[in-house]
Amino acid sequence: MTAGRLRELHVPGSPLVLPNVWDADSARLVEEAGFPVVATSSVAVARTLGYRDGEQAPAAEMLAAATRIARAVSVPVTVDAEAGYGLAPSELAERLLATGAVGCNLEDTDHARGQPRDAAEQADRLAAVREAAGEDLVLNARVDVFLGAGEDADEQAVLPDALDRARRYLAAGADCVYPIHVRAPDVLRAFTEGVRPAAVNATYLPGGPDLTGLAGLGVARISLGGGLWKATRTWLHGTLTALADGKLPY
Repeated sequence: MTAGRLRELHVPGSPLVLPNVWDADSARLVEEAGFPVVATSSVAVARTLGYRDGEQAPAAEMLAAATRIARAVSVPVTVDAEAGYGLAPSELAERLLATGAVGCNLEDTDHARGQPRDAAEQADRLAAVREAAGEDLVLNARVDVFLGAGEDADEQAVLPDALDRARRYLAAGADCVYPIHVRAPDVLRAFTEGVRPAAVNATYLPGGPDLTGLAGLGVARISLGGGLWKATRTWLHGTLTALADGKLPY
């Protein structure tokens, strides 16, 4: 499946819903349920490989997992590539395409310093990935300044920085921008309106707007992130606890 097909599915107001997966089996389940795209979750993949999120897992292992996922399904696959694992843009593009994926998330957190990368530096990096990949990779540029923002007022305070970053990333060649973990509906609406008509990715968060509500805010893509993996893990923990107490769980 082509990157072009993935791009076509990003429609503001009628968003692409991505139940993020962590292995080939969960990917097959997503495809069998009728979803047109499979997306990976870096936290879920890393934890199933025995590492923590935040580029603690080796790039080779994360990309090998992406390869297994892409091989298992016939729909487009987009990979959560975190901040690029320290790889040069050309190598990152080459290795992502080699997995069989046609899209990726690239976040603007500098994990070595534990803070957002300079916006101009990140824009240059995105432009280099775009040049190396051509149109064969759908670039979803993550904007991380809302992480840890907390209250609505804090989200409003960082909104100008988020919009500046998003506009720079779009100008550099990103197909979509992802202000991860925005919780306040008015802030998310201001963000989508501020980059219109560009595609915006939002996270579905328990207690926040539901899928219909997010669509009404103008987003073109909705990610569940590590949500399904966490829900699965919670179920498994409860089942194992019951079994340890001598109860048959099913």
